[in-house]
Amino acid sequence: MTKPLILVTGATGKTGAPVVEQMLERGYNVRAFVHRLDQRSTRLAGLGAEIVAGDILDLAAVRAALKGVGRVYFCFTPHSAHLPQATANIAIAAHDEGIEALVNMSQVSAREETKSPLAFQHWQAELVLDWADIGASHIRPTFFAEDLYLFTGKSIPDEGKIYLPFGTGKHAPVAAADIASVVCGILDDPEPHIGQRHVITGPKDMSVAEMAEVFTQELGKPVDYVDLPVKQWRTVLVEKAGMPEFLATHLAAVAIDHQNGVFSARTDIVERIGGRAPQSLADFIRAHMAEFSSSQPSASAA
Repeated sequence: MTKPLILVTGATGKTGAPVVEQMLERGYNVRAFVHRLDQRSTRLAGLGAEIVAGDILDLAAVRAALKGVGRVYFCFTPHSAHLPQATANIAIAAHDEGIEALVNMSQVSAREETKSPLAFQHWQAELVLDWADIGASHIRPTFFAEDLYLFTGKSIPDEGKIYLPFGTGKHAPVAAADIASVVCGILDDPEPHIGQRHVITGPKDMSVAEMAEVFTQELGKPVDYVDLPVKQWRTVLVEKAGMPEFLATHLAAVAIDHQNGVFSARTDIVERIGGRAPQSLADFIRAHMAEFSSSQPSASAA
C-alpha cells in the first residue's frame, strides 16, 4: 500500500527537523513547510524532503502546502500570540483537503484555567483541531532538554550557576529527538491515538537543584541552582534578554506552574510510542558538552 505524503510544519525547528529525518528513514515522502529558505531547509532537501516556503498565517499558503497530503505534524514554532490564527488555518485547510491524521504540538501546562496566555491558546488549539474532524492527536511535552541552552547557556560556563524561579518543583527534561520519535510513531500508525493527549517526558523527574548535581558530575566543576523570585526573572527576560512581553508572561506563569508541581510527571510515551529509550540528562549533557562548556546566548542572567 502506498504511504501517504507527510507535511511537517516548523520543519527546521527543534522537533520539526528530526521528524522530517525520521519519517524519511521510515520510507515516507515528506513535504517540509518552512518560513524561509536557508541552510537548514537546504539540508532537509539534501535528505530527500520536498521544501515548500510560506507563511502559516497565510491561509492560501497553507492550502497549497496541504495539497495531496495525508498526514500532518503541526508545530507552530514562533512562541507568539498568533497560534490561534495558525491553528485556524491548519484546521480549515486540513478539513477541506480531507486529512486523515494530524499530530499537534501542545504543552503539558495547556488547560483552561492556566495563567499563561500561550498555554491557554494551546488548550484552545487542541479543541479546535478536535472539532475539525481531521484525526487530531496531541502531544504535551514537558520542558525540552534543549531549553537548558536558553536558560543556562551563559551562566553555567561563566559562573557555574543555574538561575531559575522553579523552586523545588520537578520535571523530567526530554530531548527534542525523543519527542520527534513519538510524533513519528503516531504518524506511522495514527488510528489508536486520535483524540488522545500524550504527556511526553524524559526518564527521570528531577528538581532543578538535582539537575545542577548532574551538571556538576558531568562537567567536573561545581554547578549550583539559584532560585530566583518569579518577578525578578520576568524582568530579566524582558530587560536583559529582550524577550517579548507575551513570551515573558508565559514563562513567568509556567515557572509558577513548575513550583506547584504541574510539570512533575514520568511517562513511558517515548518508549511505548517512539520505540526508543529517552535520553537521560547526563547523556544529553555529554552529547552537548561543547555547548555547556562555552558561553551561549542565555536568558538566565540574574
